Amino acid sequence: MTAGELVIVLAALLCAIGFAALVVVLMRVLDMLRDLRYEVADLRAETRPLIAELRETTDEARTTVDEARSDLERFDRVLGSAEAIGDAVSGRVARTAFSAPVIKATGFAKGTSRAFLRLRGGSIPSDRSRRAALEVGAESERRGRGRRRHS
Repeated sequence: MTAGELVIVLAALLCAIGFAALVVVLMRVLDMLRDLRYEVADLRAETRPLIAELRETTDEARTTVDEARSDLERFDRVLGSAEAIGDAVSGRVARTAFSAPVIKATGFAKGTSRAFLRLRGGSIPSDRSRRAALEVGAESERRGRGRRRHS
């Protein structure tokens, strides 16, 4: 055998060994791909019920949020009505709360002024003039209430 033939035989032998190694590597890759397919199939089988449950939960949450939003809108309307009523009532309550002390203070001031007038020797207005003053005050108060109702 010549040197050229020996080189050709060695090259063929090396190529055969290389192809055998390549076949072994490709078989291992094929086994790994097969295992990977099984794992992906198992993963899909496990995740499908979870995804379905997640969708149901999301739908329930969406329904709950919509109900909460409508309840909040109703509460907002009720709160607006309550504020309007509160504003209307607070004016009346303030008038009622302050009217009694103001009347008492006015009466006290009037009584004090009369006492000073008597001590000085001055004259006290007659009952007729007091009644006339009260009637004028009552009339003006009625007119004021009538204007408030119309405005």
